[in-house]
Amino acid sequence: MDQELIKQIIGENQEFVQNVKLLQRPFKFEDNGNYVFLGIRRAGKSYLMFQRIHELMERGTAIEEILYLNFEDERFIGLKSEDLDDIKRVYEETFSFRPIFFLDEIQIVPGWEKFVRRLADKNYRVFVTGSNAKMLSSEIATTLGGRFLIQNVYPFSFKEFLNFEGLELKPNWLYTPGIRNGVVRSFDTYFYYGGFPELLSFEDKRSWLSGLYQKIFFGDLVARYSLRNSDSMRLLVKKMAENVMQPSSYNRLKNIVSSAGESVGVRTIIDYVGYLQETWLIFSLENYAARFAERESNRKYYFMDNGILNLFIFRPETLLLENLVAITLHRQFGEKVYFYNQNIEVDFYMPEESWLIQASYNISDLQTFEREVNGLVKAAKFLNAERLQIVTRNDERVVEKDGLSIEVLPVWKWLIQIGKSRSGNTF
Repeated sequence: MDQELIKQIIGENQEFVQNVKLLQRPFKFEDNGNYVFLGIRRAGKSYLMFQRIHELMERGTAIEEILYLNFEDERFIGLKSEDLDDIKRVYEETFSFRPIFFLDEIQIVPGWEKFVRRLADKNYRVFVTGSNAKMLSSEIATTLGGRFLIQNVYPFSFKEFLNFEGLELKPNWLYTPGIRNGVVRSFDTYFYYGGFPELLSFEDKRSWLSGLYQKIFFGDLVARYSLRNSDSMRLLVKKMAENVMQPSSYNRLKNIVSSAGESVGVRTIIDYVGYLQETWLIFSLENYAARFAERESNRKYYFMDNGILNLFIFRPETLLLENLVAITLHRQFGEKVYFYNQNIEVDFYMPEESWLIQASYNISDLQTFEREVNGLVKAAKFLNAERLQIVTRNDERVVEKDGLSIEVLPVWKWLIQIGKSRSGNTF
């Protein structure tokens, strides 16, 4: 790679990162930590690196010590792992500082992990972002050798969304009409359009989301995996969106896609679902009651952000509510969240927390109310669960049934409560 071009890119990026305007996210960096930030495009991974750069500069680090590179820069097209050494060499010949590396969307460069591991072995500070879950494969995790802290990055939580909107939740906010009404109004936007940080600066949010999805679809799916039949993948995404609340086996997904006119095999569906998870577009939950062999093949699939899901469905409220609860629990508990389905259906179960949750948009109908309550009570007795909740759009009360207490909460209040209970570096 041309040395003058390398110097130009380094200088441009040093000027750029100094002038980035930030909304601080609640993340505490370990002073001696190297980080890999993973997540869907536009979730804010780069801004966490910028946040760290600004923190270091406030402590006296010179901008010349910062080496920030964004590998989506078209000038890096075709870059190979050996070129990374050239960039490092040119930097160190140009400046008299030992660089702190900030490597954005590094997964684009084949073999990146060995270069990054070598930097860590030589005690360089290194920060890395990537949008491909393959960065967490066993091979790469072994290569990194425990020298990096892995941090999943999600779009804004509702509490972060409110902070961006300038709504400070003081201790008595529920009893301050102006703040409470502002929270409820803001929730409508968050509910339908999700929490991508950049989205909040746009009036036409649906168009922005559509553009982001097209970037993910064509850049992270079709191009990266060399898909020959993009129509089948497009149809699969749409059908998975329409079936968010339903457990889906690979066979069921194959039949759904095939019935809509696209002939695919089970092996293709397995591959496609894997690609969707690797690009962080979707995530899945296992059935806690299923046999071990069935857990992998019959899951519930959710979208990583409500705004993306909302692109595909008509009258989306019921699906959006369950999806939002799923995102929030996955953000906090990761792989320790399940659904429960064995004669009894419960939407979410966290066994280590002894916590069962039903997500139901409206329980004013008696039949719906009884189905949700009875399902929780039966499951709680079988599983010895202690905390029972129904998350709704607007309803709030406490239900007593067979000696058990069920808390019914509106989703906007539930999101704030769970946000307060969350500890550590989770978003």
